Amino acid sequence: MQPQRNEPGIYSLILFLPQARQIKVGSLGVIDFVSGIYSYTGSARGPGGLKRVDRHIQVLEGIKTTQRWHIDYLLPHTSLVEVFITKPTQDLECSIAKAIGNRLKAVPRFGCTDCRCQSHLHYALDPQEMRAAAAAAHRATRI
Repeated sequence: MQPQRNEPGIYSLILFLPQARQIKVGSLGVIDFVSGIYSYTGSARGPGGLKRVDRHIQVLEGIKTTQRWHIDYLLPHTSLVEVFITKPTQDLECSIAKAIGNRLKAVPRFGCTDCRCQSHLHYALDPQEMRAAAAAAHRATRI
């Protein structure tokens, strides 16, 4: 994946977890993750913008080890499948996460301590189902 610029945007990381794991996720405690495809939706509208995606990939690859957000606890156990990026003028992080959640199972409270969403992490067994849900959610923000 190409390095990102520091422009603002919303992203969904599509991740593959090859085997089931119990992972302690900060204040959420231990979560049982089943093997499969996960989508994490985040906002990169602050300083550094979409460079946050690069940081997540560095955590996934073990280059960075600081655990700052919920996703940082899951990333080292996964591989990156794809990244969806949208650059809207308004903050649509929750709208995109909700749209994905309308189609897929949520991991409760993950990645959403600063909003009222059910979750910003969603799960599917089928990679195509995950891609379709994330693509549709991001595409809907451009209409």
